[in-house]
Amino acid sequence: MPVYAYRGRSSRGDLVQGTLEGADSGVIADQLFNTGITPTEIKLSKKLRAEEKSVGTQGAWWKRLNEKPVSPLDLMLFSRQMYTLLKAGVPIMRALAGLQESTQSPAFAAMLQDLRENLDSGRELSSAMRRHPTIFSPFYISMVQVGEMTGMLDETFIRLYDHLAFEKEMRESIKSALRYPTFVVIAMAVAIAVVNIFVIPAFIKVFEGFHTELPLMTRFLIASSNFFVYSWPLILAGIFGGIVAFRSYINTVDGRYKWDKYKFQIPIAGKIILKSTLARFARSLALGMKSGIPIVQGLNAVALVVDNEYMRARVEQMRDGVERGESILRTAIATGVFNPVVLQMIAVGEETGDLDGLMFEVAGMYEQEVEYEVKTLSAQIEPIMITALGVLVLILALGIFLPMWDLGKAALHK
Repeated sequence: MPVYAYRGRSSRGDLVQGTLEGADSGVIADQLFNTGITPTEIKLSKKLRAEEKSVGTQGAWWKRLNEKPVSPLDLMLFSRQMYTLLKAGVPIMRALAGLQESTQSPAFAAMLQDLRENLDSGRELSSAMRRHPTIFSPFYISMVQVGEMTGMLDETFIRLYDHLAFEKEMRESIKSALRYPTFVVIAMAVAIAVVNIFVIPAFIKVFEGFHTELPLMTRFLIASSNFFVYSWPLILAGIFGGIVAFRSYINTVDGRYKWDKYKFQIPIAGKIILKSTLARFARSLALGMKSGIPIVQGLNAVALVVDNEYMRARVEQMRDGVERGESILRTAIATGVFNPVVLQMIAVGEETGDLDGLMFEVAGMYEQEVEYEVKTLSAQIEPIMITALGVLVLILALGIFLPMWDLGKAALHK
């Protein structure tokens, strides 16, 4: 168990201090009260116990290296479990303690322990979550803060669970949409490499015995094969250098912005990425408004949640316009990313005061479109892939069989 250092006053008012072992600071406080000491400060001791000192730094380093980070699924289950426990009337400290004991993730257990310690010291749950920015997004923290202010923390957690489940579904939809074309492109690249390295060199020796000028397509295949065979180190170096240069470029502010903007223009897959991003934006904004977050604060939180720099800039543009007193409809039109149907729904939402409800409808509409695009993706890509494979086979057939055809005709004329 952890060791806590405490300071307090005895029944006579004397200052006392020391260390005690306990599950948490609440247990330590109970022990001190039972002995007649009123604690004024309880915190984790910085001194390690003897057995902890005996553990080498190498073991601790190895443990941290192998420790799995908190996953989005862990956070989603945490939100659902917190809703269930708080809805049943379980105190928040007991709920966190129960989740800490039941979790199988050491990283998640350490995070829950830190939340409990911060709550013990008088902090709010949203303030404690800010200490873990890699786990809790600004939007998540803002939602929890509003739930604390309104006394509807349980409802906030179930809404966050639905939101995280939606985000997970969108991510899986995008991965599913890109999996098939990525596989086909990789398969074609491997096929081209195999043909150039192994197949064509076997025919080159045959073609050299013809002692005649080869057709243009054959000369092209031979030159391509020679380049692959003799310059493969340069090809690998070029591919590796290109990957490094691309990653370095997109890690810059301008590079990330331009790449995220180009994603929306990728043929076929671009519209899926755009619609899924807009669905996340609409649902996040609707959820924030439904929970009572002011529109400017909600747009600011959504801008931090959207995983696209171009879209983030558009959301910040909307936020700045609303701060200047412009309507949401006008700022949405200025972004240039929403279609007329969505703009009409935003206009109706502003007029009726049900903008959060209509934004949920917008999110649902985009979600249905993403599902449809994913289902029809194979039908859209197959003609392109078949055409590309046909061109590749035609080039190979002409390059290999034209010399043999010419040689056969020459033999017949003899």
